[in-house]
Amino acid sequence: MQSNQQAYDRGTSIFSPDGRLYQVEYAREAVARGSPVVGVETTDGVVFVADSRTPSPLLATDSVEKLHDLDGRLAAASAGHVADARRLVDYARRYAQEERLRYGEAPGVEPVATAVADHVQETTQSGGTRPFGTALLLGGVDPEPRLYELDPSGLTRRWRATAIGGDSEAIRATLEATYESEIGSDDGVRIALQALADARGEEWSGGSVDIGVIDSSGIDRFDSQRCAQALVDAGLT
Repeated sequence: MQSNQQAYDRGTSIFSPDGRLYQVEYAREAVARGSPVVGVETTDGVVFVADSRTPSPLLATDSVEKLHDLDGRLAAASAGHVADARRLVDYARRYAQEERLRYGEAPGVEPVATAVADHVQETTQSGGTRPFGTALLLGGVDPEPRLYELDPSGLTRRWRATAIGGDSEAIRATLEATYESEIGSDDGVRIALQALADARGEEWSGGSVDIGVIDSSGIDRFDSQRCAQALVDAGLT
């Protein structure tokens, strides 16, 4: 039985007899080993909160990117292999720019999410490739706030609030208990920080957090002082 599983392990595009693609499942495990990112839809935008802690105090924190500007009004957050996430973010940026040049207007969140998901899905059915070991959250306002998740299988889903990366199940459990549909961005940041803190437990000091808010006017990336103030407002410091 073990040898049979290993045989299907070697084929990135071959289904096992029970209908599984092991390489896609391993890619999801790579995402689960990454630091978590939380996304929350609010009445006026989409909030991203990421745990951006570094493995060493000698590493420059601004070189670790978890939140990505796509075209000034759409943003993405990533968890998993950083190099894979960079390729997908570059693909999303090119697609958004091409759509803007072709149609003379900015693309919506759903078309961009679908295009990137289609690109990801191709790696699950093509020989000589491997699945992307990363997941993305895409958010924007067009005209209402929209938040989408893309996983290594190419699946895309819209969420009101969700998380990717490590401890994502525990974070979603907290979000399910605390999320309300009619909340503003400030409450969205507070709920996301609280969910992240509850899941990370005592090991998370809150000193390594990255926060961004996407609304109709664009992307607002919090600096270190605003992140610290958000933690105070959430009662976490």
